[in-house]
Amino acid sequence: MAHPFDTDTEAAGLIAFIDASPSPFHAVARAGAMLEDAGFAELSEVDAFPTEAGRHYLVRGGSLVAWSTEGADGASGGAGPASPFRVVGAHTDSPNLRIKPKPDVTRAGWQLLGVEVYGGPLLNSWLDRDLGLSGRVAVREASGVATRLLTVDEPVLRVAQLAIHLDREQNRGLALNPQQHLAPLWGQGELPGDFPAYLGDQVGVDANDVLGWEVMTHDVQPSRRIGRGGDLIAAPRLDNLATTYAGVRALLDALEREPAHVLVLVLFDHEEVGSLSERGAMSTLLPAVLERVVLARGGTREHHLRALAGTVIASGDMAHATHPNYADRHESQHQVALNAGPVLKVNAQLRYATDSVGAATFLLACEQADVPVQLFVTRTDLPCGSTVGPTTSALTGATTVDVGAPMLSMHSARELCGAQDPAMYAGALGAFLAPV
Repeated sequence: MAHPFDTDTEAAGLIAFIDASPSPFHAVARAGAMLEDAGFAELSEVDAFPTEAGRHYLVRGGSLVAWSTEGADGASGGAGPASPFRVVGAHTDSPNLRIKPKPDVTRAGWQLLGVEVYGGPLLNSWLDRDLGLSGRVAVREASGVATRLLTVDEPVLRVAQLAIHLDREQNRGLALNPQQHLAPLWGQGELPGDFPAYLGDQVGVDANDVLGWEVMTHDVQPSRRIGRGGDLIAAPRLDNLATTYAGVRALLDALEREPAHVLVLVLFDHEEVGSLSERGAMSTLLPAVLERVVLARGGTREHHLRALAGTVIASGDMAHATHPNYADRHESQHQVALNAGPVLKVNAQLRYATDSVGAATFLLACEQADVPVQLFVTRTDLPCGSTVGPTTSALTGATTVDVGAPMLSMHSARELCGAQDPAMYAGALGAFLAPV
């Protein structure tokens, strides 16, 4: 079967999704809106899961889990409460600069904000960019603590680079001290700015009612198609919002075929810092939701373990395309190109969870979707990154395969992918979720 995704439509959809998602909290809000348009209902974790077949999702901070039991409970031949899961996993966070709890600093007549480095960004890519602010703010309300989304999509910050005249060696190797050199400017004055008051103005509360925040910087330059033929996409946060978007689109496509298993999409926060949090891949989020889905459908612990034994997970994260200016940094037998299809990722040290069965499952999905597939292995003398795959595989015991879409400039403030790849990526993941 050919996948149903149009190249231009998916490229435009990805661009719109990224620009609407400057933080993980915005990403799950945007994903939730797309799901609700397709008939999904949001649940609270403190409420009982519904017993009837349907489409549901829940949000925990910057993470989201969505599932549909319609095929497994319908006429498609599902095994009742023991029906296995087909899961696509991704993450919503990206490397950036995050605002400290007491951020206001003055130096040499400038008002600055103290920041911490989140994840492993290419620090030089954050220099001399127009930066906005986004995230969530915890505020006092009569009923207790509430959270508000923060979106400042205006150029209010800038990390100014030192002029070449004051350090002639910069082009030989730029060394940035995160504490000393990355504080963004946001005004002039001898007195510190008042960041809590600023946040209060932005979210509509008094400064005294701002109790905490998870606020980060983002590049305000819009995403767009570039290149002589418009065949590339330049955007922030492609790692890993490109998979987040493709996963949502794949889930919506798979629903149409009503497979005889439970369809699941999980979007984790905190992958870039190790996944160890209440909503990261190392948390109980996914295992707890899968078990509750089984129990709500009348199953037992035995049914749950049987369901996991038949489950297959595709862990989606972006993949390194071969860089033309640094081709020697790539494994010569596993070259990866933009606009050439999704990437199957393998690592003998299990930084990726792919085994032969998982790999074969994804290869069949690409074959069914009529999508080309590429293979990535890092050079034997170089380490590689990791994904949510190994953790979700270990916590569930499910067969897992690590996949991605090819890109350049990973972990830069502005990254690059192919304009044809979003459609092929969604097509492959959709066929994985609902094979024919």
